[in-house]
Order: sequence, then structure tokens, then C-alpha cells
Amino acid sequence: MEKITIGIIDDHKIVRQALRELIEKMGDFLVSHEFENGEEFLEALPLANAPEVFLLDYSMPYKNGIEVLQAIEERDEEYKMLLLTQHFEEEIINGAYHHGARGFLHKNCTSQELKAAIDNVITIGYNNITEILKRIRNFDPNKNKSAKPIRLSDREMQFLTLVCDERELTYEQMADLMHVSIKSIESYRAALFDRYHIKSKVGLVLFSFRHKLTPPFLG
Repeated sequence: MEKITIGIIDDHKIVRQALRELIEKMGDFLVSHEFENGEEFLEALPLANAPEVFLLDYSMPYKNGIEVLQAIEERDEEYKMLLLTQHFEEEIINGAYHHGARGFLHKNCTSQELKAAIDNVITIGYNNITEILKRIRNFDPNKNKSAKPIRLSDREMQFLTLVCDERELTYEQMADLMHVSIKSIESYRAALFDRYHIKSKVGLVLFSFRHKLTPPFLG
């Protein structure tokens, strides 16, 4: 069976070495890429044969993990990033998710927790999504501002439902299912991003969760 490829972005060589050895002992995984900081990673983009999951350190020189996520987002590229951190402030975790992180993991985690986290990102798209949503759903840096009413067109609602689909569809697949062009999908996305100040596909999922708009968040 083909092994799942993993990338590591961490400024400590000994940590990268330890992670590589630990990950490859698990049997199902192969470390295919290593970067010693966020700048080195960003300079290498776009990646050919990109790893299926990246382990991204939060505390790094030049750019921290959140800044790396923001830079990826600005390039309109998408890589599955699992944030490794010792910092669990809501603002950091909230920012990580809104800029596209697929989950977080404490640096003191066990090998079983690391394997489970990678498996979760591969199989369902996110790690510890239930826990993180509970932590951030009441955290809103704009909570003192008047909230805009949620008004979605039928097409926008259909698009948002597909974004939250457990199959983790690409935008091209959504276009096929909706029988529209990819440009139409991009217009629905841009409209929601602009209207509700959303910045990533993960942000759309959080938006749907917060307002109970689509399955599996209804009720």
C-alpha cells in the first residue's frame, strides 16, 4: 500500500529529525519534505507532489505558523496544515482555523495522538474539529459590532452545503454537482467572503457551524 506523505515545517533540526523517525516508525507514513522555517517553505511554492499533510510549527522565526497560513491563503493555494503548538489561546487557534489550518496538536502529544491527528486530517479533513469549534464559537473579535443578518441566495446556500460536505469536495467537483462553471463557484465564494469577512474554506465551515446553516450543523 502506498504510504501517506508528510511534510514538516519546524525551525529546530532535532525536532524535525525526531518527528521524521517517529512518523516513519508508524508504518503508514513517509516524510517527503522538510523545511527549517516558514520562509523556506513559502519560497519553495508551488510544490510539485506536495505532501498530503504538513506538520506546521507555530513558534518560528521570520514567520510564525499563522503568518505562514496567511501567506498560503493570499497565494490562493491549499495545503493541509496541522498546527503544532504549545499556545492554546482562543485568538491563536481562531486565527489558525480562519486562515486554513486543518487542526492543532500540542507539542507534548503522544505518538498515538499524532497518528490519530494525521489520520483525521486524511480521512475527514480536520483534527479535533468538535473541540475547537466549541472553544471558538463564542470567540468573536467583532462581537461588539452589530452583526449582519444572514441572507444567502439559493445558489449560495447550495454552495455552502457542498463546502461542508463530508466528502471534502474540490471547487471543480462542486461546479459539476451544481451544473455551473468554476467561475460561478468562485463568484459564490467571493460573495460570501466579502459579505461576512471570511478568508478561507475552513472559515466557511466555521461560518456555517456558528449560524447552524447547513448539514451537519443543523438543529
